[in-house]
Amino acid sequence: MSIAANLFQATAGLPVLPLVQVALGMSTLAGLIMFFKPLLTGIGRALVLMVRPRLSKDERAARNQMRNAQLFKRMINASQDPSQAAELRALASRA
Repeated sequence: MSIAANLFQATAGLPVLPLVQVALGMSTLAGLIMFFKPLLTGIGRALVLMVRPRLSKDERAARNQMRNAQLFKRMINASQDPSQAAELRALASRA
């Protein structure tokens, strides 16, 4: 027997209509998700902002300044050369 005949006999017992319905349902769902992707993305972002709101501009600037001060402090403490430490202190005072 040929491969096609074996395949046809193996699939003859399967109900085709439920498989077609599932395939059409999945493709319809995928199409709707693709169509409404911008809306779904916006809803997702809004939910994230509800849980974890963004910091204000002043709060972000203060956080960056604190991070820079800590970085300079670590660099000064790690520096072995006194001239480098003095230069780092000068940079830290300007930042």
